[in-house]
Amino acid sequence: MAILWSFRRCPYAMRGRMGLKVSGLAYEHREIILRDKPQEMLEASPKGTVPVFIKDNGEIIEESLDLLNWALSQHDPLEWLNCDLDAANLYITANDTDFKYHLDRYKYASRYNVDAKRGDADLSHRAEAERHIQKLEEALSVNSYLLGETQSIADIAIFPFMRQFSNVEPDWWKIAPYPQTRKWLAHHVESDLFKSIMKKHPLWAAS
Repeated sequence: MAILWSFRRCPYAMRGRMGLKVSGLAYEHREIILRDKPQEMLEASPKGTVPVFIKDNGEIIEESLDLLNWALSQHDPLEWLNCDLDAANLYITANDTDFKYHLDRYKYASRYNVDAKRGDADLSHRAEAERHIQKLEEALSVNSYLLGETQSIADIAIFPFMRQFSNVEPDWWKIAPYPQTRKWLAHHVESDLFKSIMKKHPLWAAS
């Protein structure tokens, strides 16, 4: 059986698990904590990040977007790939590069700034991340989803990172000037699909 190495709170792992969930593919879920990565996972994927998916034939998928696309290529009942894929990729690339860069430095200020204390948020990086959110807000002010009136791979690939952003300063987020993005995010976070992939799994241990 295929194997998925995952960490429940990782937004990259979330997007991969959602693809696997909707595709209906069978696999063994192996939950880990990132500070204690099993040797078995590192032997399969020395880069040491999640998700890591080992297909039935032994082929390894190490990138979350590759896993999401592969799972949907096997079965895409919600038609997430039935969209303008070029436009979707532009959104996803911006999310995974510029937005993620500023999100990390906003949320984990003490990792990147010697003057910051643990738990501090870097508001200069919040401001830079907002440039990306403003584009989401513009799109969502016209349509229910990023690419129109139907959910697509762009929404699924991006909202776990917006969830992470919204949790840094939740009181600020409630009043931030992004009402349509808040509504879109809440719709995804409160969905049965997301709740199902966020159920806790026991930590994997070698037998």
